[in-house]
Amino acid sequence: MLKPPPDAQAVVAAASAAAFGRPLVQNNLRALLVEAMIDAVLPDAWTWVAANWAGWDFKRAGGIRLEVKQTAARQSWETTKPGRCSFDIRPRTGHWENGNRWIEHEGRKRNAEIYVFAHHPVDNERADHRDPAQWRFYVVPEFRLPPDQADDFAGERREAPRRPCGQH
Repeated sequence: MLKPPPDAQAVVAAASAAAFGRPLVQNNLRALLVEAMIDAVLPDAWTWVAANWAGWDFKRAGGIRLEVKQTAARQSWETTKPGRCSFDIRPRTGHWENGNRWIEHEGRKRNAEIYVFAHHPVDNERADHRDPAQWRFYVVPEFRLPPDQADDFAGERREAPRRPCGQH
């Protein structure tokens, strides 16, 4: 015999426990954790707008946009070596508005003026993606990003604050 259906709150609790109840969180859900960490420390002028395929994650009064990129050395699946530290920073051809309307750019450009690169470097059994203290955050204005499609920011020509994957 089937159990009675749960209420909405019980469904949310069960789904949250399945998604975030373990130290290692799968990639697409890990982004949500990192955004929540950033939302917790941003001033009130910023609004968390990442939903429905938004082109950026936060927007400030006055229109300034912030996009979050994240990567982790240890993944939620079994691997023999740490994950590669790299961020997709390629310019885009457009962005989604309200999740259902594609806004084409004139040429390729990035969707935000500010980027936060979050790197979780812990690659042993202590790794816990849910712990903000284990993350390293790097804030970079868009105009300082290299033109590359992806970057590990570890190149010798980079200054220290822009090197989340390199030696500091």
